[in-house]
Amino acid sequence: MNVLNNEIFKSCLEINKAIKRLVKIDADRLGITVVQLHALYKLSTNPNSSLGELADKLRLTNSTVSGVIERLVHNGLVERVVLPENRRTVSIHLTEKGKQKLDQFFSSDSILIIRLNEVLELPEEEISNLLRLQKFVLTTLSLEEE
Repeated sequence: MNVLNNEIFKSCLEINKAIKRLVKIDADRLGITVVQLHALYKLSTNPNSSLGELADKLRLTNSTVSGVIERLVHNGLVERVVLPENRRTVSIHLTEKGKQKLDQFFSSDSILIIRLNEVLELPEEEISNLLRLQKFVLTTLSLEEE
């Protein structure tokens, strides 16, 4: 691997690691795991998801997501709803408590949000260039079936 490729790879890994670290701090502050936080976020952007749909969105197995949902139900953050038109189908909904927990994540106390806001202080042209380059890298590295 040439030096430039190595620097790009290293930079991507370091940014990913830094974001994961900040999300972990925020999840710990909320008293939930990173995976639970991610599940809450996915449910907020994909309401009425089934377990399988949520597992696909999280890129986890159904059995893993089943355990995550069980803990979220136990903590009152989500609920399972049996659809009257198809009693075999169960959709997962955020509860009010789950919505509040997610709102807390996006609050001004979030270390991730604080740090991302610092990035937003860059000039608009720089941010546009950053987003354009990130999109190019993501498109280039993505598999067709994604």
